[in-house]
Amino acid sequence: MNVDTAARHVVVVGGGIAGLSAAHRLASAGCRVTLAEAGDRLGGKLLAGRVADVPVDLGAESMLARRPEGVELARAVGLGDRLQPPAVAVSAVWTRGALRPLPKGHVMGVPGTAEALAGLLTPEGVARIAREAELPPLRGDQDTAIGALVAERLGREVVDRLVEPLLGGVYAGDAYRISLRAAVPALAEALGRHTHLLDAVREVQARGAAQQGAGPVFTGLDGGMGTLPDAVADAVRAAGGDIRTRTAVHALESGAEGWTVHTGSGPLAADAVVLAAPAAPAAALLTGVCPEAAGELARVEYASMALVTLAFRRADLGALPGSGFLVPPVDGRSIKASTFSTNKWDWVAKGSGELFLLRTSLGRYGEEKALDREDAELVGLSLTDLGAAVGLAARPVAAEVTRWRGGLPQYPVGHLDRVARIREAVAALPGLRVCGAAYDGVGIPACIGSGQRAADEILATPTPARGTPGGTGE
Repeated sequence: MNVDTAARHVVVVGGGIAGLSAAHRLASAGCRVTLAEAGDRLGGKLLAGRVADVPVDLGAESMLARRPEGVELARAVGLGDRLQPPAVAVSAVWTRGALRPLPKGHVMGVPGTAEALAGLLTPEGVARIAREAELPPLRGDQDTAIGALVAERLGREVVDRLVEPLLGGVYAGDAYRISLRAAVPALAEALGRHTHLLDAVREVQARGAAQQGAGPVFTGLDGGMGTLPDAVADAVRAAGGDIRTRTAVHALESGAEGWTVHTGSGPLAADAVVLAAPAAPAAALLTGVCPEAAGELARVEYASMALVTLAFRRADLGALPGSGFLVPPVDGRSIKASTFSTNKWDWVAKGSGELFLLRTSLGRYGEEKALDREDAELVGLSLTDLGAAVGLAARPVAAEVTRWRGGLPQYPVGHLDRVARIREAVAALPGLRVCGAAYDGVGIPACIGSGQRAADEILATPTPARGTPGGTGE
């Protein structure tokens, strides 16, 4: 901790998991922290709810366990004993009229061998993968779209049947636009040491195999990932932090003594600001103080999606296989995935009683109008696809539609260069940093890491204290 840390007042703008993580880091280091969230709740895309009185996640339901930030934060705020890997993690791909096992031995859908995708692809598609060795060597020093690279090297079937549905589950995006360097950095790095894509994939797979003893790949929380934000907020308050919902920030003003954060309930004087808002509101706030960063942020695009959570009587259902399935866009279905929540999570199963809960997701980049349909229509589309995929004919006893409009930032080719330009411009202003899903990754650990990075940079940079202890200036 810097010697002047206790004298600092830092305002965090945005109460998603990135902003909460930044506030937790700062408060734990002794700063006086005020977090301002425009909405009436905390957590962003993490949301706990109930369907048919069964507790369930209505937003993100799991996080990557082998990236440490999420697990470490959960433990730090007292949720370590509630970390829970999936009880069942056997997924399928619903394509070409059947549920087909999700292949092992791939990196975000990119296989290391042709045999890995046998059964999922046509024989012609499998044979096309094996011919990559005949292609000219790759240049691994350029950013490229994942879909374009994989289609060129291994054939479009790999993209359409596996890469697209896997990326759709993470970004709700288009594989032919998403940056390899931004979305799958480990593979992009390995390509710098290989001249063929399959060889680079096998290197990444070997590294992953070496980590298998480190525990499960993904984890959730007993009670839902939606319980994490409130636990972090409680820890911030316990450290002296002030968390305010329904507190919209309208403008930022930089002066000789620090920052003034203008809110609907009055100005806040701060020594430093962490801007943890999504790209569009962040751009609006930066327009007057950092127009270069504002211009870059204004060009960040988002995808929207909806989650349809359904509760059925167990007695009305046959056995549903595994933890769920993915749906390739090329098959023209309405849903892009389904998760059998009662199968996947022990905590949901224990709370379900005589009910069975599952959810579907709908919506991809460029398909925002699909979310304008009535709830009943989205439920009907989900039931139609579930009937075709797994023979589900039962009617739900309860349904909940959760729309995440503008929920997932897109990472097109050039995204990392854009982020670098934003950070360079912001860093020129003392006591200002940015964080969130628009920068370093959309997963929960990535967002947590982004918030912690912003906080650490604030802590590492001396900022002039205001004239009064704590510098409230309110």
